[in-house]
Order: sequence, then structure tokens, then C-alpha cells
Amino acid sequence: MKNYSEDASRQYHIQVAKGEVGRYVIMPGKPKRCAKIAKYFDNPVLIADNREFITYTGTLDGEKVSVTSTGIGGPSASIAMEELYRCGADTFVRIGTCGGMQPEVKSGDIVIATGAIRMEGTSREYAPIEFPAVPDLKVTNALVDAAEQKGYPYHTGVVQCKDSFYGQHEPEVKPVSYELLNKWEAWKRLGCLASEMESAALFVVASCLKVRVGSCFLVLANQEREKLGLDNPVVHDTDMAVQVAVEAVRELIHSEREKDR
Repeated sequence: MKNYSEDASRQYHIQVAKGEVGRYVIMPGKPKRCAKIAKYFDNPVLIADNREFITYTGTLDGEKVSVTSTGIGGPSASIAMEELYRCGADTFVRIGTCGGMQPEVKSGDIVIATGAIRMEGTSREYAPIEFPAVPDLKVTNALVDAAEQKGYPYHTGVVQCKDSFYGQHEPEVKPVSYELLNKWEAWKRLGCLASEMESAALFVVASCLKVRVGSCFLVLANQEREKLGLDNPVVHDTDMAVQVAVEAVRELIHSEREKDR
């Protein structure tokens, strides 16, 4: 593939070169979240800032690690994963926010995805719709272990991924309201925990690239609890999810060092 970057040593979108990122990369959506996550690293350095993609690299327990923002949705998230992979990354942890869908999934809880509903477009350009969007088991188990060690309230299960934020929150005014509303009810009946926008694409792209990925989220709020008249504050502090992601990466580093001995 032709490299469209002005500097041929750098990836076109993320503007990162080989050797500038670690094999472990945390992937938030929000660019401003990168600096917050990088504070958990030792000696973090800003590597690149281009479009929605900001990258810092530092170390955790002596191992090179990075954080790269992806922006919103599957298209930009898949670009980030593809280009980070070309720079040497092979293990990814997505962190972000989600909206709860089951009454027991409360604002401020953590959701760790064990699978994703492919109600988005990006993954369809990598795999037929029959192919499941599932994360790596080892990365997912590390996220669960980290949440338990921290003592944070968490849930594991399937999440729904979509391309339209307002298709979720104002489905009744959309011309395809009949489809959006009916499918939302189906996902709820099937026990889907939460809705977000990136994991399905990342899980399928990771399968294509033969790399590892997992996802954890802060529950921002839960519109189903709101409908039921239950307590539903809006929580914006993602630090718990960040700590879970960082601790999971640290666990992966240690377990793989033990394996290599």
C-alpha cells in the first residue's frame, strides 16, 4: 500500500513510526484522555498529535507501553489499530465510556466486554456478518482480575456497538425507527449490558491482524434505569476504568515475563 504521509517513515493518520510505541497500547476514544492515562506510565513522552490521534509512550515496570486515542467510532478506531500494528504493537486495551442497558448496570460501574454486537459498518469490511466479534481471552481475564483487585463494581458480558449516537438516544425520530427500536428491545432481552461504538470493529480487526484486544468501560449513565424511575446520575470520571486498563497491562507484562523465563 502507498504511504500518503509527507514523512514516509510515519503512518499517515497517527504519524507514528516503527519503534516509537510499545507492544502494549491503551486506546481511549477521547484525545484529551491520553495525557491522563500517560501519567500512570514512567517517563511518558508525547510522540504524535495528528487529527484525533494522540500518542504517548512511556514504560510500566520497565516495559515500553503506549496510549493512542482513536476518536469516535469504528472507522477511526480501526485505522489506529492497523497503523499501530504496523509500528510494532500487538496487544490493545480499549477504554472508554458506555451507556448501561440492564437495570443492574449502574452509573459509575465498570463493564468488561466478552463480545460485541456488530451493529456498525466498519467490521463488515473485514469479515462476513456471521463472524463473531470477540476479544482475546487472556486480555479479558486480565481486565477482570484488575477490576477484582481494585474492588470496583464490574460486569462482564456482551456490549452493543453502533455508528449513530443519536440513533440510540433519539430513535423514535429517525426514519428507520421501526428497526432501531425493535433491535434495541432484542438486545435488552438477550442480556446485552451496555452500548458503545468501537469494540466490535476492534475485535474483528484484531482477529484479522492476529493481535490481541480487550475492552473495559465506565458506565456514564443508563437510559433504561431512567425509564424505570431508578437512580441514574451521570458519571464522567473515567479514572476507575483507566486504572483497570493500566493494571491489566501490568498483569500481562508480568505473566509474559514469567512465561519467557
